[in-house]
Amino acid sequence: MRAIMVMYDSLNRRYLPPYGCDWVKMPNFTRLAEKSAMFMNNYVGSMPCMPARREIHTGRYNFLHCGWGPMEPYDDSMPQILHENGVYSHLCSDHYHYWEDGGCTYHNRYASWQMSRGQEGDQWMGQVKNPDLKFARSKPVNVDELPLVNHDRQDAVNRQFMSTIETHPQHLTFKDGMDFIERNKNDDRWFLQIETFDPHEPYFSNEKYHALYEDNYDGPEFDWPPYEKVSQSPEMVDHVKKRSAALHSMCDEYLGKVLDMMDAHDMWKDTMLIVNTDHGYLMSEHDYWGKSHCPYYNEVAHSPLFIWDPRLGVKGQKRQSLTQTIDLAPTVLEFFDLPIPADMTGKPLRDVIESDTPIRQAGLFGMFGSQINVTDGRYVYMRAPESDTNTPLNQYTLMPTHMRKMYSVEEMRTATMHSEFVFTKGCPVMKIDGSDGLEVKMQLDRTHERNQNLLFDLQSDPEQKHPITDAAVEQRMIELMIKLMKEHDAPVDQYERMGLNTNGC
Repeated sequence: MRAIMVMYDSLNRRYLPPYGCDWVKMPNFTRLAEKSAMFMNNYVGSMPCMPARREIHTGRYNFLHCGWGPMEPYDDSMPQILHENGVYSHLCSDHYHYWEDGGCTYHNRYASWQMSRGQEGDQWMGQVKNPDLKFARSKPVNVDELPLVNHDRQDAVNRQFMSTIETHPQHLTFKDGMDFIERNKNDDRWFLQIETFDPHEPYFSNEKYHALYEDNYDGPEFDWPPYEKVSQSPEMVDHVKKRSAALHSMCDEYLGKVLDMMDAHDMWKDTMLIVNTDHGYLMSEHDYWGKSHCPYYNEVAHSPLFIWDPRLGVKGQKRQSLTQTIDLAPTVLEFFDLPIPADMTGKPLRDVIESDTPIRQAGLFGMFGSQINVTDGRYVYMRAPESDTNTPLNQYTLMPTHMRKMYSVEEMRTATMHSEFVFTKGCPVMKIDGSDGLEVKMQLDRTHERNQNLLFDLQSDPEQKHPITDAAVEQRMIELMIKLMKEHDAPVDQYERMGLNTNGC
């Protein structure tokens, strides 16, 4: 038995034809839906990028205890468990956060790995002279006016070195993955993760894909929307949506190449295929861009998932049971008949695939230091911090590292040792004041709705435009939230921060 995971970053569920989109050209996702089970009620857990990947490794929520950071010494890692038990695990990726400070312990959990450089602001090609490119984000940006070390400037430099499809990082990532399949197609017991940063912004692809969408926009390059309220003209909004669609179409073409290989080598009989993402993206819905600010509407939290399990043969069918990112690790381990660690709280999806048997009553999702959200599949309840100070809020970690830097000396001076959690395998952890971190500031400063508790009925309001007031439903969702927080050994300060009374729950 073999397994392939094709993972995308920020794959937009509402852009996929199998989920109802009628204008984005993605025929291979339609083909995939015909060959697999399609999950209609799949939700993220921890966001954004690396917290989601930690869930894919560990099978448990990350965001209740800490934010963006490396794997921890006590973490279970699905790909490491595989190769320690005779299942070769290999990663092909261009997701550049893997080689930043805050993601540096993930790729070495695989038996082997290959990386392609250049996505977004990856500190890749060195160039002192400024490139000739103007961006429009919140306002037009001229790289001549930027410091030499700057995310926008580095992206402009990188683009000069991937002007053809063959030099695009996504192409190189899928080429590595398909080369792995070709080398190992006659061998058994391996797991391959082909993971591309696309269709994450900036929406940089190629004219081949741009040509699929008629676009008369005439202005500064706008394929990288800021994480803030929409302020651009309707023409700019339409343009960036088409740039995003073009990159989604590129993703679709490379998915098709994997499907072609599975056809050519008769791999459907013994190879699991998982196609997934970490989260979605607001493409001006709710008048916002991005995913790193609350509220975490369904455009961000309700994510696509497709699975082919050759043992079951279920294809062309939809599954309604509530599933989450934390279920992927136990699903892969169960497929290879390996024990699931006790600290993994996700569930194998075999029964959901086979007969749509529910595996959970509700699920949590969110980002460290922000709202805590719970859904039962019909209702979504978003609980905001009780006060504007958003305290108490602490990071619990043995790997004090943010996205692109280590914790500052000032942050580390707040550190004390905290007795172990149930999942730290007897290890005490550092308790560090997390209320002043960049990730927390980014969320709290960018939405006026941060202090509101919101309740939505997805049955009557799937686009979440009209919050409801229903005391009985809200109380039931609060009880589900508290129950799940207790099951995941959430720190006491999270209950205090959110104003949650656990008496009687």
